[in-house]
Amino acid sequence: MKLSYYTRFSLIIILVLFITFPANTAHGEKFRVTEVHDGDTISIRIRSFAGVPLKIERVRLIGIDAPELKQEPWGRLSKRYLKKLISESDWVVNIEFDVEQRDKYGRLLSYVWDKKGQLINEKMIENGYAMLYTIPPNVKYTERFITAQKKAQARQIGIWGKKGLRKSPEQWRMEHPR
Repeated sequence: MKLSYYTRFSLIIILVLFITFPANTAHGEKFRVTEVHDGDTISIRIRSFAGVPLKIERVRLIGIDAPELKQEPWGRLSKRYLKKLISESDWVVNIEFDVEQRDKYGRLLSYVWDKKGQLINEKMIENGYAMLYTIPPNVKYTERFITAQKKAQARQIGIWGKKGLRKSPEQWRMEHPR
């Protein structure tokens, strides 16, 4: 049975649309960031056809907790700093999973690396724009994050400074449920 050009083209499109997200994405697969939502959540394009995004996934950075956007000014500053780190990587990042790949909200859980090979999750903590927030079993870089937070606290920068965050993001969320 010979398929017409349009039938073959349609089958290819359908196959592209139904390819699932790779289960074992390793540090090294590049993805285009489409949006920075806040200081610990981004969206990435995982598939496209002819430059048109076919699937966008929300990604929660593992091991960090950034101030909520309503926690002024730190929520806004944290988002702005994450956006700066992403833009310095030309909006292309490598993502790496740990044990659990999704949270209870369906977001991907990932370590995010810039084009220079720097761990963005760690940079957010090290520069005082997020704090350590580890949820087992995703603990691969916990020691690095602990060291980064100690550095930020010792330097009294960002949320650890004199005019820093008064309540942790978790405390704030408990007082301001959605």
